[in-house]
Amino acid sequence: MDGYAVRQCDANLGNSLRVIGEAPAGRPFTGALGLGEAVRIFTGSVVPRGADHVVIQEDTMRDGDQITVTASQPEPSNIRAAGIDFREGDLLLPAGRLLGAAELAIAAAANHAEVRAYPRPRIAVMANGDELRPPGSALAEGEIICSTPFALEALITSWGGEFVDLGIAPDDPAAIRARIQAADGVDVIIPLGGASVGDHDHMQAAFAEEGLEPVFSKVKLKPGKPTWFGKLHNTYVLGLPGNPASALVCAQLFLKPLIWQLTGRAGNDALVWRRARLTGPLEPPGSRETFLRGAAETEKDGRLTCTPAINQDSSLLRPFLTADLLIHRPANAPAAPEGSIVDCLMIR
Repeated sequence: MDGYAVRQCDANLGNSLRVIGEAPAGRPFTGALGLGEAVRIFTGSVVPRGADHVVIQEDTMRDGDQITVTASQPEPSNIRAAGIDFREGDLLLPAGRLLGAAELAIAAAANHAEVRAYPRPRIAVMANGDELRPPGSALAEGEIICSTPFALEALITSWGGEFVDLGIAPDDPAAIRARIQAADGVDVIIPLGGASVGDHDHMQAAFAEEGLEPVFSKVKLKPGKPTWFGKLHNTYVLGLPGNPASALVCAQLFLKPLIWQLTGRAGNDALVWRRARLTGPLEPPGSRETFLRGAAETEKDGRLTCTPAINQDSSLLRPFLTADLLIHRPANAPAAPEGSIVDCLMIR
């Protein structure tokens, strides 16, 4: 606040005060303020000893080294007390806090030139399949575009990881192993597809030959049954299904919490759950735990509603364009009529 530092008891309307110096930002006034005196002061300056109020310059008239107060000053004001933002010893950034703009600013303001932080985990994605081609390709009969890595790159980056592209491995064990070896030094490898029981599905076998310690080989989940997980030396391996929708659903359920843990955050905090009212009925999910893509809407009373996508086929990407959440259906749950309250995992 640009103006004059004074004793508030001297700042009555019409009073004249003698200006005895000035206090620019970064160059404090070293003397003490006496009765009937004022110090010219600027925004960001240290308040002189003896002053308890700043009269803004718009409320004064100056003539030489004299100022006259031209507006009522009812109480001490226009001074920010030291420590109003934080004090020595305050915990500002607990472990696991993601460093964004506000966090970096307050660390700098607290005079920390460096902070200890978890590095972004390096996450390598390897697609697999003789039928896969990159976008922009002229497709022969039986070939399809490989799209899932692009979605995973966006998710991995937004969740705090560093994406590493291992490209498309053909259905050849030696080629798969070569890409595994090329991923040396990454924190997580995400192989896509190749985990079923067909004659051309070599993914898990290739990792086993490289020394994989398996943790689980499939899950009772829809979509996402072929999901598998293990440890390859110091690297985690999370195998996701080849179907794009299945891969993206399982990335939310498995990869996101893993990234949270690798960056010092609680894995459970990665999953944001809400309760929502169904706008239409749902059939029984069957024997597998099921996640359905759905759109969310907030009603006038603040309650959340969810509308499941009409087609939940695990190969379809288009339902993700309008999906805000995944509707959770426990295994063997009964049909859910319209208006039922269901648990939903938020993905936007």
